[in-house]
This record gives sequence, C-alpha cells and structure tokens, in this order.
Amino acid sequence: MKNFLMVFVALFIANSSFAQDKEVRVGCIGFYNVENLFDTLDTPDVRDTEFTPDGVKLWNTTLYHEKLGQLAKVISQMGTEMTPDGVALLGVAEVENRKVLEDLTKHPTIIARNYKVVHFDSPDKRGIDVGLLYQPKYFKVEKATQIPANLIEPDGSKVYTRDILLVSGQFDGELLHVLVNHWSSRGGGEAASSWRREGSAKLNKYIVDSLQTADPNAKVIIMGDLNDDPISPSVKKILAPKIKPNKVEDGDLFNPMYAYFKKGIGTLAWRDSWNLFDQIIVSSGLVRQNDKGYHFYKARVFNQKYLQTKTGQYKGYPWRTFSGDNYIGGYSDHFPVYVFLVKEL
Repeated sequence: MKNFLMVFVALFIANSSFAQDKEVRVGCIGFYNVENLFDTLDTPDVRDTEFTPDGVKLWNTTLYHEKLGQLAKVISQMGTEMTPDGVALLGVAEVENRKVLEDLTKHPTIIARNYKVVHFDSPDKRGIDVGLLYQPKYFKVEKATQIPANLIEPDGSKVYTRDILLVSGQFDGELLHVLVNHWSSRGGGEAASSWRREGSAKLNKYIVDSLQTADPNAKVIIMGDLNDDPISPSVKKILAPKIKPNKVEDGDLFNPMYAYFKKGIGTLAWRDSWNLFDQIIVSSGLVRQNDKGYHFYKARVFNQKYLQTKTGQYKGYPWRTFSGDNYIGGYSDHFPVYVFLVKEL
C-alpha cells in the first residue's frame, strides 16, 4: 500500500482552482453506454442472433475486434486531462457478457491499466447487461451485489430489464459505493413507459437511503444510462438531487449533469433533439466537505470531435457503430461521462 500511495501522489496533479491552491489527488470515475458490445456467438435463450456472422448485421470477428479497439481508444483518453491513468472506475452498459468485458480490458490500448471486471448476467431478453471496470491499484472491491429491478406490468407479468449493480469497496482507502444502472427504454412512448424508470429510481433511492442511514456521510455514486433526462420525473422528483452543490444538505443527492442539460449539451441525439440520459449523481458525502477525504470536483461529457458524425443529416451526433443493420464503424450512440473526485494532500 505504501508503494501504491507514493505512485498515486506522484501521478496526480495539483489544480489551482481547488481549495486555495492546495495540492490534491485526483480520481476519475466514469460511465459509458458502449452500444451493443456483443460477441459473435449465438447464445441460447438470448435474442442475439442479429449479432452473429449469419445474422442481419453480419457481425463477425473482424468487426468485433474493430469495435473493441474503438472503445479502448475512448477509455484510454477519458479523464486524462487531470490524471494520466484516466478513469479508475468505469461503469458500462449494453455489454453481452463478462467475456466481452474481459476482451476489452485486454486490448493493447488499455491493457497496461490492468482493469478488472465486475459483472453479473441480467434477465434482459436481449442479453445486455451492466458492468464495472476498475483499476485495482485505485479500487479494492469488498462486495458486489446484483439487485433485481423487480418491475411488474399491470397484468402481473415481469419486466425483463437490467439489474442494478451495487459495488462497494475501498477507493484509495475510503469506502465508496457505486450503483451502475441501465433503466428501461422509452419503448411504447416516454409517458407510457415512465413508470418503469420511476420504479428503478425508487429502488436506487431506497438503496442510497439505506447506505446513508448506516453512515450519514456515506460516499455513493449513482451512474448509468437512465433513459431519462435530469428534468424527468424519475430523476427530478424521485431521486430529487439538488442542482447546485452549495444547496446540498446531509442526506441529499447532487446531480452535476443538470448544468450540461440546461446548456443544451447531451449524450445522445434523436430527431434533432439532444438528451442527457447518461448521468452521474453523487451523495452528500461526496459534496459536503465534512472530512479530508475525496469530494466531487467537476463533471464532464466526453464529446470529442472524433466521436461525432462528420457529415450529413446526423452531423454532430454520436458516431455510432450501426445505422440500422449497416455497420458504419463508429464508437457508440452515446457519449461517455465522468466525474473527478479530489482530495487535499
């Protein structure tokens, strides 16, 4: 641990705008919906045949490895403006299984970071899950839990959607809880489907409240593709985060993504309108500086030019992997997001 901390201090830089020019350590935590990271195999009882060599998308080993390379490039650059090691923890969505995440971590572009994987198979009928990548020199997993969404249709049938992934561990010696989400889509219309996302929001709120009851200063991060914006009822009314850090009281949440949304900055676009579905929300323990530990510093939407469609009707939109069933060689239909946590030395 001593050697780790010496490297940690040496790598992370001071930032003159934080804490009256005091030197700080910086940690980066992000989320990325990677858009259908499937292997090429036809898995029984999973709707993944389109992502096979004989499927409509003609998905093959060459394209799979190109996709891994694209994602690895993005991950390698996220957060490096403040820390050379980039994201220490990265929540991901739309991954088929643990193997595709392991393949991603072994890509030459990021293999030196030694990312490890937390993953559980979810009941989603398309076979897409959430997961967490972490650098073990920054984060030590103590407990990982798969929490079912438990959404029931009015007719009594179960909604087969992604589970919530709760990972608790030591982030440079401080207990941190991370909830990785991918809430139900807006299929059938935003209003008609909102109850599903509101149900997931209530479950997240219950989990956070439980953690804060056990420890009022609990450091908790909710991240994910929420399929809702910061002003949607699921976020604004149920999670009810404050939108200004100086308004955060003990037990509150804070949503730094709101400011981006109000500026018209999103993480995905649809029919000439931007949405900010990919969000990172933090607990009061990461905002109110009650101790000398890590605290929220700033959030970013990683929307570099190379991630954007260059020309045509969708210029400026995220450059996605597929347009319909046609492979167009992009990165994802979502921009990733991340936050910086800082700790005074």
